[in-house]
Amino acid sequence: MTLAEFDDEYRKKYPIVCGADEAGRGPLAGAVFAAAVIFAPDTVIEGINDSKKLTAKKREKLFEEITEKAEYFSIQRAEVEEIEKINILQSAMLAMKRAVEDIDCASDIVLIDGNKVPEFAYRTEPIVKGDGKSQSIAAASILAKVARDKYMEEMAEKYPQYQFEKHKGYGTRLHYEMLDKFGPCEIHRLSFLKKYYERKNQLP
Repeated sequence: MTLAEFDDEYRKKYPIVCGADEAGRGPLAGAVFAAAVIFAPDTVIEGINDSKKLTAKKREKLFEEITEKAEYFSIQRAEVEEIEKINILQSAMLAMKRAVEDIDCASDIVLIDGNKVPEFAYRTEPIVKGDGKSQSIAAASILAKVARDKYMEEMAEKYPQYQFEKHKGYGTRLHYEMLDKFGPCEIHRLSFLKKYYERKNQLP
């Protein structure tokens, strides 16, 4: 079954299918992004897949095609302050909620990647590894990932010492080296760094 056919199966019962996914739960810095996408039943985009399985160049090309061909789409985010206040899982759910609710269309069902769903008025269904099964979820994963990468490139201009354009805020060796040298900045998730600094303090 293709990703488009997967969504077609849901359309037999729920004519308007919305897919939602997030990007950026794991990084040490930056906002978490989410997107929601609704396609017309006859829309098929070749090459669409889980964003993590695609090159950055391919994602960017698909981003343009998705935003052009989707009936509705929205990209939203939850800020670092929100992540620190309500935790990353709840912030990812909040970003997805914002994306779905921002779409000016009453979805019959919202397919959410993973095993958790946001709390809102829509009928929802969690789809484990949904970004590799559903075209609308895969499209949402691509929009969220590309938007977040662009955001981190903007943050790299604001905080050039951390080289965010290279690691996008993830916990790479380079990122930790920059943290050791400069300490955290305003967009670092301090709750994510707590264990790292605790370990460092324990070193001889």
